[in-house]
Amino acid sequence: MNTTPRRVRRAAVAAASAAFLPLALTACSDDSSDSAADSPSKSASAEPSKAMGSMTEPFGPACSSVPKDGKGSFDGMAKDPVATAASNNPALSTLVTAVKKAGLVDTLNSAEDITVFAPTNDAFAKIPKADLDKVLNDKAQLTKILTYHVVGQRLTPDDLKSGSYATLEKSKLTTSGSGESYKVNDSANVVCGNVETANANVHIIDTVLMPKS
Repeated sequence: MNTTPRRVRRAAVAAASAAFLPLALTACSDDSSDSAADSPSKSASAEPSKAMGSMTEPFGPACSSVPKDGKGSFDGMAKDPVATAASNNPALSTLVTAVKKAGLVDTLNSAEDITVFAPTNDAFAKIPKADLDKVLNDKAQLTKILTYHVVGQRLTPDDLKSGSYATLEKSKLTTSGSGESYKVNDSANVVCGNVETANANVHIIDTVLMPKS
């Protein structure tokens, strides 16, 4: 019997197997590489959430002056409505005096989901004393100025990047910036932003905002 055809077929099968094996190993290797490459991308995708989470925290140079504990601390302020929370922060004592003179304590404390741009004591000190005293004793004008610092929604840092918002005073203010640097009306800097109270987000600013007459 002639066995040559069988030997030829066996040789062909062996050759095909030899050719296929490296390809299969290469494919497996590629799959492993792809899987390994996928793992870092999953880890990387988790990083932005962590970074985004950090922006829920207060930010800015003046945040270091906020008390570390007690009612005037960030944790303490988060438990109280905004006017009460501000009254526990020593850097906002002039603002609190103005709010009381204007009779706005209950208005602010009972509002839901608002933003207050809160001028520091130093911001009020930029106003000549005679002018400040005059405003503090003019309830209508004082109310107009203070309500211009209040927006009827909670504004996050993302909202501050480029925005125009109606205020409680009825006219609009603008915001701009990025990262941890923001301005209101291109004149006031946010020096401690994203301070949460029970009913408001507070962005502490270094200049008193003046509505158009």
